[in-house]
Amino acid sequence: MTTCGEFLVKQLEAWGVDTVFGIPGVHTVELYRGLPGSAIRHITPRHEQGAGFMADGYARVSGKPGVCFIITGPGMTNILTAMGQAYADSIPMLVISSVNERARLGHGNGYLHELPNQRAMVAGVSAFSHTLMSVEELPAVLARAFAVFEGERPRPVHIELPLDIITADASHMRVQAKPRCARPAPDRALLQEAASLLRGAQRPLLLLGGGCVEAQAEARALAAALDAPTALTINAKGLLPPGHPLLLGSNQSLVPVRELALQADVVLAIGTELGETDYDVVFDGNFRIPGQLIRIDIDPQQLHRNHAPTLAIQGDARLAMRMLLAGLNPRSAEPNSPGAQRTAAAQAQLAEGFSGWAHYRQLFDTLLDVLPEARFVGDSTQTVYSGNHLVELDGARRWFNSSTGYGTLGYGLPAAIGAKLAEPTRPVVCLIGDGGIQFTLPELASAVEAGVGIVILLWNNSGYGEIKRYMERRDITPIGVDIYTPDLIAIARGYGCAAERARDHAHLAELLRSAPADRPLIIEVREEAPFHP
Repeated sequence: MTTCGEFLVKQLEAWGVDTVFGIPGVHTVELYRGLPGSAIRHITPRHEQGAGFMADGYARVSGKPGVCFIITGPGMTNILTAMGQAYADSIPMLVISSVNERARLGHGNGYLHELPNQRAMVAGVSAFSHTLMSVEELPAVLARAFAVFEGERPRPVHIELPLDIITADASHMRVQAKPRCARPAPDRALLQEAASLLRGAQRPLLLLGGGCVEAQAEARALAAALDAPTALTINAKGLLPPGHPLLLGSNQSLVPVRELALQADVVLAIGTELGETDYDVVFDGNFRIPGQLIRIDIDPQQLHRNHAPTLAIQGDARLAMRMLLAGLNPRSAEPNSPGAQRTAAAQAQLAEGFSGWAHYRQLFDTLLDVLPEARFVGDSTQTVYSGNHLVELDGARRWFNSSTGYGTLGYGLPAAIGAKLAEPTRPVVCLIGDGGIQFTLPELASAVEAGVGIVILLWNNSGYGEIKRYMERRDITPIGVDIYTPDLIAIARGYGCAAERARDHAHLAELLRSAPADRPLIIEVREEAPFHP
């Protein structure tokens, strides 16, 4: 007999799933029966939150959904934070969980792991949550999930299997081919209207978000065709390369870029929420667009949030860019064009504001000198905050972190593990602080077990330094922020990792060159001279 759990594994494998993150429990062991006979790799985190963050990092790099096997009850409550981060950042994640038998659902009799309603609990952090009530409906529900991942704004999907369904006979079921799903094409007439507005623009501005990561070539061609200064959200970093004459970086919260937004007669925003943590991280409400605003997004509701558009166009970012380019005059980015001059003037002002950040710039120069192709996966920590403004990379999906949107702590380490598993050949640097790493510190064991060679740059200021400064600026006596910080080097070595404290930039470079390929290297950097004079 082939059980439903075994059939599920076969169906996932047939649809391209090669990695599953999960912690087996008595309610999910039957999901594991089919794994040994498959090509799917299983990664065991030390906490379900880690499973979700690993799946998130894997998905951001691979473009495929990260898949998790999660137990009923506490497993689901544990993974909710990771699902919240993925939901906020539009990351495809398939969370498959168990749930109590169909006859026991909703009774409140105190069965093992029982919750009143798992689906209701998950509703706010998923595109949808479905309880499988028969074996036969499994392929259709999976098809719905992949339609979310590939055909609309991607977000987590939760499918729960009652215990009596997991073990039910699925011998009569046949693995189905994966349905083909296309993203919505934008309205051609609206794009022609947008092209007309843009052709007449004297001071255009281009804003690109994470919804554009699959359209790198189109983004570069569009910026050049418009001769428009271009600002990228954190999740869009790399769409334009370092030194590009139209690149403003991710500095929309700073005055020089805000001035360009105020002066722009036409602003084109594609695949971006125009949300607070990318456009108003100073929280003063002063990012404004008084000119005409054209918005393109795959999510029709998002088109009308935060900033009201003059023209709202629903559709896939890549296809919309291609169609838009057909209505514009192609050109190459020129260093002395009007748009490039406006960009250069803004960059000169930004450079003045960053003059006190030379120590952060030197830190990243050292990292990129040794590891020029590195991918950076970050938590909420000082190196991430500064890097969001300072670092530019050639290529999308090379810089992402949890400092925007949902803004959780503990994301960086497990997400870096997932990123490395998705593309083992590219170096991965995890940027995390001593406070954040203690949220998911046990995932060091997961990385050692999986043979994952990542570099963990641990910024240590012995507490929640950013929150402490925030309290002090508001005349609040700091409390709860000067936390006890253990010897993280000793702990990392106890987990089987390589671990050292960098003395200076030269020593940091030496440590980076000697990083092992089969286990993490933790490099502790103290928030003191020479790293933070």
